[in-house]
Amino acid sequence: MSQPVFPELRGRRAFLTGGATGIGFSIAKALAAQGVIIALADIDLAAAQRAVSEIGGGAVAVEVDVRKRDSVEQAFATALERIGGCEIVIANAGVSTMQKALELTDQEWDFNFDVNTRGIFLTNQIAGRHLVAEGKGCIVNTASLAAKVGAPLLAHYSASKFAVLGWTQALARELAPSGIRVNAVCPGFVKTGMQSREIEWEASLRGISAEQVFNEYVAQTPLGRIETPEDVADVVVFLCSDSARFMTGQGINVTGGVYMT
Repeated sequence: MSQPVFPELRGRRAFLTGGATGIGFSIAKALAAQGVIIALADIDLAAAQRAVSEIGGGAVAVEVDVRKRDSVEQAFATALERIGGCEIVIANAGVSTMQKALELTDQEWDFNFDVNTRGIFLTNQIAGRHLVAEGKGCIVNTASLAAKVGAPLLAHYSASKFAVLGWTQALARELAPSGIRVNAVCPGFVKTGMQSREIEWEASLRGISAEQVFNEYVAQTPLGRIETPEDVADVVVFLCSDSARFMTGQGINVTGGVYMT
C-alpha cells in the first residue's frame, strides 16, 4: 500500500453526509486512504453500511436525514460516540431535479433547498459547534458549477447551490477566530448516478438524445472528458489537509475548465 500523501491526516475523524454513493463515497475512500476514520452518514443506512464495509479502516455507518435538525443532531452524536471525536466535517448530501423555470413546482423548489441548503446549514451548525468547542477542525461543503453560473433547467438547483457558497463564505469569517476553516468545492459535469438521471431529464426537456447531451458536456469541458468523483475527492482531501491551512471561505472550482473565475 502506498504511503499517504498527507500523513498529518492519519487518525483524524470525519463526519461525512451523503457518503453512500457518488462523490461522497469517493471522498470517504480518499480520506480513509490517508488514515482518516470515517463516520459515513446517509439517508439510506443499508447503502451506507455497504459503503463502509468496502472502505474499512474503522469506518462506521450512520443514518441521517439532513433536512431534519433532530436527525442531524442524533447522527452527529452517534458519530462522536462511535469514532471518538471529529476534526473534519464534509457536508456533501445533495439532490437535483430538472425543470423549466416557469414550470417549477413548489415541491421541486422546496426539495432542492431542503436538502442542498438547509442540509448544509444544519450539518455545519451542529458539527461546527463541536469544532469550535475543540478549537480545531475544518468544514468542506459540496457546492457545484451551478453555484457559479446559473444553469438552464436547473434554476432551483442553482439557487440552492449559490446559497451554499454565500453561507460558506459567511461561516468562514465567523469561525476563523476559532481556528476553523470552511471551504466548498464546486464540481462540474461529474459521472455519477445523479448525472445519469440529469442527462435523461435534459434530453427529454430539450427534445434531443441523451448522447447529444453527454457530448455537449464533454465539449464544454476544456480538459476534454467527463469528470470523475475521484477528481473531486482529491481536492477535498487537500482542503482537509494542513497544506490548505491558509485557505478559508473559498469555492474551489473542480470543473476541468468549464468555469475559470
